Amino acid sequence: TGTAVAGENALVLAVLFYTPSLRAPMFLLIGSLALADLLAGLGLVANFAVRYLLRPPSEAAELGAAGLLLAAFSASVCSLLAITVDRYLSLYNALTYHSERTLGFTCAMVLLMWLLCLGVGLLPLLGWNCLRDQSACSILRPVTKDNAAVLAVTFLLLFALMMQLYLQICKIAFRHAQQIAVQHQFIATAQATSTRKGLSTLSLILGTFALCWIPFAIYSLVADSSYPVVYTYSLALPATCNSLINPIIYAFRNPDIQKSLWLACCGCIPSTFSSRPRTSSDV
Repeated sequence: TGTAVAGENALVLAVLFYTPSLRAPMFLLIGSLALADLLAGLGLVANFAVRYLLRPPSEAAELGAAGLLLAAFSASVCSLLAITVDRYLSLYNALTYHSERTLGFTCAMVLLMWLLCLGVGLLPLLGWNCLRDQSACSILRPVTKDNAAVLAVTFLLLFALMMQLYLQICKIAFRHAQQIAVQHQFIATAQATSTRKGLSTLSLILGTFALCWIPFAIYSLVADSSYPVVYTYSLALPATCNSLINPIIYAFRNPDIQKSLWLACCGCIPSTFSSRPRTSSDV
C-alpha cells in the first residue's frame, strides 16, 4: 500500500513540477497534499521495514518512522482542510479572491502548515511514546493512549469543520447557479444540474474521507494495545488508502492536470476532452 501511495502521488508532483501553467495557488495546495501523501507512503514502507525487517528493532528508528507517519498524515489532513478553505473563499469572496490569495500568500500559509505538522511529527522523539511503559501504549504504538485520544479528537473536529465548510460551499454554489439561471430564463434546468453536481461532489469528498478515517479515529479512542492487532490493521488499511484516493479526487479529476497527463503520455489531447471553463457549480 505504501509503495502504491508513494508512486501515485509522485506522478502528481511530477506533473505539477514540469507543467509551468500549473502554478496557481490551487495547484500549490494540491501539490502540498500530494507531497504529504507521498511521505505517508514512504512512512508506511519505513514503518514496515523497522517493525518486521530490522532485527533487533531500534528505538530511534521506530520513533523516527512513527514521527514520519504522524507528520505526513497530519499534513495530508491539513492540506485537505486548506483545499476546502480555498474553495470556500473562492466562492464567498469571488470578486477579491484572486487579488487576496496570491501565490506568495499561499506559499507562506503552506509553509506555516508544514512547520506545524513537522512539530507534530517530532512529538514521539520528544517524549510522546510508550517505549518505557508498554501498558500505556495505544493501537498507534509507540504513541500513548492519551496522546492518541488527543489526535483522534482533533481529527474529528477538523472533519466537522470540513463538513460545515462544504455545506456552505454548496449553498453558495446553488445560489450562484440560481442567479445565473434567472438571467438566462432556465431556472429549473440550471438549478437541477447545479444541485446534482454539488451533491455528487460533496458526497464523493466527504463520503470518502469519512469512510476512510472516522472508523479508525473512533477505534483509536476506545481501543488500546491489548486489542487484537488484526482489528487495528483492518481499520488502518482504509485510512492509509485515503492517500491513494486523494490524487484521483483532487488531481486527476482536474481538467488542467488531465491535459498535462495526456500530453505527457501520448503528446496529444483527445478530441472528446471537454474544455468547458469551471464555474461555481463545479464545487
